[in-house]
Amino acid sequence: MTNGYNVHANGIRQHLIHHPGPGPQLLLVPGITSPAVTWGFVAERLAQRFDVHVLDVRGRGLSQAGALDYSLDAMAADVLALARSEAFDRPIVLGHSMGARIAIRAARIDAEAFAGLILVDPPVSGPGRRAYPSAWAWYEDSILMAQKGCSGADMRKFCPTWTEEQNALRAEWLHTCQLDAIRTAYDGFHSDDIHADLPHLALPLRLVVAGGAPVIGAEDVAEIEHLAPGIETRTVAGAGHMIPWDDLEGFLTAVMDFEA
Repeated sequence: MTNGYNVHANGIRQHLIHHPGPGPQLLLVPGITSPAVTWGFVAERLAQRFDVHVLDVRGRGLSQAGALDYSLDAMAADVLALARSEAFDRPIVLGHSMGARIAIRAARIDAEAFAGLILVDPPVSGPGRRAYPSAWAWYEDSILMAQKGCSGADMRKFCPTWTEEQNALRAEWLHTCQLDAIRTAYDGFHSDDIHADLPHLALPLRLVVAGGAPVIGAEDVAEIEHLAPGIETRTVAGAGHMIPWDDLEGFLTAVMDFEA
């Protein structure tokens, strides 16, 4: 039975949703504006193989918000604190987008806390690199709309390929994404250098690329494979950045056989 729970870790309340499965443990860290509940349809399928725990990243969903540090290092410290808590025993971390960058930074600090990393379409922007392809206005406008109260039909103009149910869920929960937390994370896409972390990741790694999105190109894959020589790469052809929303079966094929 799916259940939500809270853990006090790294000095704050961390909220997670547990989708019980046969194991191994998988800690799913969503992207910049994805509360844990919005990953439910994915987690249900992942739980056929993994024991899945989906995190509300600080400043989102039901985790603690307010006047907090929303930097990449703070979010990475959260994931490390959770991995070291009584709730976990060296989980695999599956991070999507911002969540993948969090996983990279956390493993740079202490790779022994994790059994392996699945890095799903991490933004490869950073100092001296090309900008992240999504404009800030897309995030700000949709969050401000959600703060006032909006419908799934209203949300469709921001997520036109999503189902009615997915847009309705996003409309319900997006207001929990604290705007300054999102701004800090978005700016961090351009100021944090995750490429410098990659050579230090001595644990099983898999990169999952959205083949229909402009986030990671062939040259980026080549660079990542050079910096982290043991990494496996899987591409979900034609899928946009929110891979499971575009091709759930392709996403599952790319991640379900991961071995740590």
